[in-house]
Amino acid sequence: MNALETRTRAARAAGRKLLVPYLTGGVTEDWTDLLRAAVDAGVDAIEIGLPFSDPTLDGPVVQRSSYQALARGATTRRILDDLSRLGLPVPLIGFTYANLVLHDGADAFCAALRDAGAHGLIVPDLPIDEVEPIATAAEGNALDLVLLASPSTAAQRRVEIARRSRGFVYAVSVMGTTGEQAQLREPGRELVTSLQQATDLPVLLGFGISGPEQAAEACAYADGVAVGSALMRRVLDGAGPAELGGFLARLRTALDATDQ
Repeated sequence: MNALETRTRAARAAGRKLLVPYLTGGVTEDWTDLLRAAVDAGVDAIEIGLPFSDPTLDGPVVQRSSYQALARGATTRRILDDLSRLGLPVPLIGFTYANLVLHDGADAFCAALRDAGAHGLIVPDLPIDEVEPIATAAEGNALDLVLLASPSTAAQRRVEIARRSRGFVYAVSVMGTTGEQAQLREPGRELVTSLQQATDLPVLLGFGISGPEQAAEACAYADGVAVGSALMRRVLDGAGPAELGGFLARLRTALDATDQ
């Protein structure tokens, strides 16, 4: 097993609910300090968004964070250079779109991600039918390719996604773009349950987790949560490392309470 899957399986075996935040690379001048604050708050891994000009699954908040990063001159190379100097003690997961991965070849992209210290990759617009080139490149570079399923994913495809995913399986709570929700929806619970029946990997719920209460509610059935828009909204509103770390610490406390 690669580092990401080793970490997620060990956490679940210890009864720990997984907390995986998403942060857009290059969104602010101090963006790497945000990563350090996340580690200090007790996260289990971090998704690093590599900005793309046409983010089809990103909701308005994450889209704005990507556009802000691009306007600041962020590029994949610069973001990976920043990551390579950090040496963070939790697995890092590149989050971006297939066009960016395939532009110069999947193997070159995955090698660059690996050399920057990343341990996983999420490509949300990658259909399971077209996964092979990127999956092969990821495996060859010791990256866990995390696959996504949504409530609209057919049962047979859910099984295939669960079988092919590495690190964890990403259950998308709604069929739509990312964004905070006032309340979690029942299809997300059904999706998580069906994926857990198809794999022994941890299954995390994402797309809509907005605060500690929702995170705890999700972890009554999921193995953890992925949180993006709620974080990036705070960053876009001017939150620094201390405020962001405080929010993540409250999420961590809520998840730890569900373990008891």
